[in-house]
Amino acid sequence: MTFTRTILTTTLAALTLAAVPASASAQDRFDFGGGRRGERDILLQGNGVPILYPELSETNRGRAFVLRNFDRNDDGRINRREADDANAAFARIAGQNRRRFDWDSRDVVVAVPVAPQGGGWDRRGMRDYRMKQTRYGATLVLQDVLFRTGSAELRPGAEARLRPLAGYLRANRNVRVRIDGHTDSVGAAAANQQLSERRASTVRQALGTMGVERDRFRVQGFGETTPVATNATAAGRQLNRRVEVTLIGQQARSFDYRD
Repeated sequence: MTFTRTILTTTLAALTLAAVPASASAQDRFDFGGGRRGERDILLQGNGVPILYPELSETNRGRAFVLRNFDRNDDGRINRREADDANAAFARIAGQNRRRFDWDSRDVVVAVPVAPQGGGWDRRGMRDYRMKQTRYGATLVLQDVLFRTGSAELRPGAEARLRPLAGYLRANRNVRVRIDGHTDSVGAAAANQQLSERRASTVRQALGTMGVERDRFRVQGFGETTPVATNATAAGRQLNRRVEVTLIGQQARSFDYRD
């Protein structure tokens, strides 16, 4: 992904996007939270850690930046591709002042992505979703680890998980999308129904901020009515708490890209 312009902001200034070019179709937000004084140290694991810039791997704020924005499969490990992406993003943000980067004055970075020439998209990122074929099309499952517990609010870094999908949808504007929210059976059925609807809407909103038109989505919540596993165990309940994103009419095998 290439960027035409990077805008450094504080938390309050992040709400003002007047400096973003009017032609921009999306904004990516990098989370600079975490790693502040008094918080426990953040540790990085994975074969990509040794190639990270020292400013990222040797500081708590740098490690938080990497883990929250570039752990795209949410496995708690940083592979070499994720490390390369983190280095590239940080180099654009910090410029020649990498070693003197002022973490404390940066809460959010807003960047405007430009689609690759020829309508390209991140094939490896789409493969990593491990889509399954369903009656409506190619479906990816977003587990509830993207959300704060019992909430429809995305966790820091969750938007990074959606970036390959957003890039694909920007490059393939004829593809329409179903977003279906589901919960486990804990709690009142009415509350679960509302939570499933809110979570599905949150995913649509996040994709919308990345330049995907709202009218391409069909959003629905099913509450606890369509479990994929037993609700009698913690593992089963975790599987039932999910948001399913379906690319209508697309074949899952078409995303089985190998480099």
